[in-house]
Amino acid sequence: MTTAKDIMHPGAQWIPAHETLDRAAQLMRQLDVGALPIADSQERLCGILTDRDIVVGCVAMGHDPSTVTAGAMAHGTPRWIEADSDVSDVLDEMQSHRIRRLPVIENKKLIGIISEADLAQHLSDQQLATWVERVYAKG
Repeated sequence: MTTAKDIMHPGAQWIPAHETLDRAAQLMRQLDVGALPIADSQERLCGILTDRDIVVGCVAMGHDPSTVTAGAMAHGTPRWIEADSDVSDVLDEMQSHRIRRLPVIENKKLIGIISEADLAQHLSDQQLATWVERVYAKG
């Protein structure tokens, strides 16, 4: 059985909810990633911040990224998957919520994240085509 842990990108890092978006952008640049899970003060997942969120939700709205926090950008119920979950559960979670990144949790700790690039490396062409169709389809 292929698990979430098998296909994830290891070493994902949290951004604390109290950190500002300019700091989040710096961390994204340093880590060469386009998204960061957001953690509350108890290191619980409270959202995911993307580079697009910073640009569209802050800068394009005329807000100052040095004053807006990552937590202010966290909306909705965060989605995640247990490390030992089967890849079919990963696909179901991502498809049913139409999400492109999925944090992987083990023993209540963030251990990685699954992105489109990870799926492309580990899925068959048919699995990937089905995932793309379901996640990107106009609904």
